[in-house]
Amino acid sequence: MKASAIVVAAGSGTRLGLTTPKALVELDGTSLLMRVLRTLAQVQALIEIVVAVPQGAQQSARAQANAAQLQVPVKITEGGAMRQDSVRIGLELTSAEADFTVVHDAARPFATGAMFSACLSAAVSGGGAIIAIPAADTLKQVETGTIVASVPRDGLWQAQTPQAFRRKLLMAAHEWARREQISVTDDAQLLERRGLPVQVVQGSALNFKITTREDLKIAEAIARFARG
Repeated sequence: MKASAIVVAAGSGTRLGLTTPKALVELDGTSLLMRVLRTLAQVQALIEIVVAVPQGAQQSARAQANAAQLQVPVKITEGGAMRQDSVRIGLELTSAEADFTVVHDAARPFATGAMFSACLSAAVSGGGAIIAIPAADTLKQVETGTIVASVPRDGLWQAQTPQAFRRKLLMAAHEWARREQISVTDDAQLLERRGLPVQVVQGSALNFKITTREDLKIAEAIARFARG
């Protein structure tokens, strides 16, 4: 298997109250981007990595990639206005030699190499696979601050990344979405809407996405604990 990795790192970090791009925010002295790059170094199937960053952050991201001393080429590109745009831009830079593409958010710094490898392996059978965890909380549908329904959580999973797909399938799905002006929040939805199967590989609650300042505080504590 040959695979490309796309790291979505184009978040601005404004919701964290920071002026630094989110991917360059440090946990215990190591940036989110560096943590993801070091994890990707453990994935034997990868032949290249494409990192999509905010405007003006390409030089900093290149310095991070150089410091990681990876054994595969790393391409740095400016991302798009939306996550979906960044993935599409990254896809266009991937090599045709890659049979699969694995997409990951830099804002999930605790994904493991085993998650990437398991996700890629699962994608071989059906064409797509994602890391996810079963929904643990009671789910409520809310309108204008009032509960209107409780949603049974049986069979509901919270999607995470990495997500892996056959490269040609993902490229065709993104081109279809652009042509039809369809917007989604993760890549698996594109295959779902085209009637293609997507496998689920159970992940970990530790593989959470850093979105708020509270998330950042929790992540910092985890990083310090892991260091010992």
